[in-house]
Amino acid sequence: MSACKKARAEATSVVSSDRLSSLPPELKGDILSRLNVEEAVKTSTLSSTWRDAWTNMPKIFLRDGNFARTKFVTLVDMVLSLHNGTVEMFDISGSKTYHDEFGRWMRMLSRIRPRSVTIRLNSGPGYRIPSCLFSIGDLRVLHLQNCVISLPRVFQGFKRLTHLDLKNFSSTDMDIQNLVSFCPVLSYLKLASFEGINYLNVQAPKLKRLHVFGDFEDINLDAPNLEAAILSLAHEAKAHQSVPIAHDMESHVKKSLGDLSGIKTLGISGIFMKYLSKWCILTKFPAVFHRLEHIYLVICFWDQRQVLATCSLFQNAPNLKKLDMWDHSSSTLDQDQASIQELTMQVQLDHLVTASVKDFRGLDCEVNFLAKLLSWAPALEEVKIEWTGKTECSMVLAKLLALPRVSPRAKVTKLNYISLFQLGMTRKTMSRSHWEA
Repeated sequence: MSACKKARAEATSVVSSDRLSSLPPELKGDILSRLNVEEAVKTSTLSSTWRDAWTNMPKIFLRDGNFARTKFVTLVDMVLSLHNGTVEMFDISGSKTYHDEFGRWMRMLSRIRPRSVTIRLNSGPGYRIPSCLFSIGDLRVLHLQNCVISLPRVFQGFKRLTHLDLKNFSSTDMDIQNLVSFCPVLSYLKLASFEGINYLNVQAPKLKRLHVFGDFEDINLDAPNLEAAILSLAHEAKAHQSVPIAHDMESHVKKSLGDLSGIKTLGISGIFMKYLSKWCILTKFPAVFHRLEHIYLVICFWDQRQVLATCSLFQNAPNLKKLDMWDHSSSTLDQDQASIQELTMQVQLDHLVTASVKDFRGLDCEVNFLAKLLSWAPALEEVKIEWTGKTECSMVLAKLLALPRVSPRAKVTKLNYISLFQLGMTRKTMSRSHWEA
């Protein structure tokens, strides 16, 4: 009986091995793409049909992790030199320096012509992107970090690129302008933490989503199909250089907000909020955002100029449904803030359904703003508060419970714990409780 079982087991093993060996190449490639590169290379020992299968894997992910530097360099060299199939995605990241090898890797990468490239080598000075990378005509997605971008003299553009994400980079006004404008089907653009760019000129007819965070002095947008924009000036930016304070002055910052009249999502933070607050009191708001449904703001509730700017924005967003605010209130008042009279502006938020305040400390200025919000929104269902304050929670609870509200369904939800907040990242909450009158 045991001999029969053994025979059946051997037969099953042979059948399984045959099935594994007879898998079509595209299925093998899909299986290998779910492994890290080192594991994929080891599958070459399974059988003769798997010996070169890894050289056709469509997705290549390289992480130096616990590798010794020399071993990782050898692995990258082998993968790039021996791969002979179509590469849908190439992704390399590392915490060690590879400046001596970078140029060689980029030349080999340009020969296999991937459709998506992600390079995150964050150790040491920025990596200068060689001209060969700009010759990959089939590129659809490009993510670069810690790099120096200087376009070659002859740049034909990325005719199929839809997604461009640049972070911790340096470049020039003209190079970034040409890079973006020579991508005719670009739909997503993110520029974060950059140097060397003073005047940001974005010309992208197909662009739908824009995220800009950096130190720049002016911005001009020509993106008629833009649906979502997050604009943030770094704190190092010189906010005084382009701020119009008279009726006849027009900056690109103000004009750009006017150009965003068709968007559905708008985020404003950093010193860009100060740009907005300094001129919106003295001049008419540049646009009515009829399609705007979601606003994200980083706001200092101490600063009545910013509060007034926010209310002015609300007045020009008649179809607003969702509001997310991150409280960036400081512990002290600026002198010019103290002269602003108490907020008396009336705003009608007929369609607002949900609102949230992150980094809520229980300050009077925060509670007062929530009181206004609850009196302006007849359709409001929930206000979420992410609590980080040191004030006794029960004291704030008493204030909030006493607030009148125009919506009978409005409730306040307190989230007791938040993770560090970053734009575009999901916040984790550990517990929540409801405050209802």
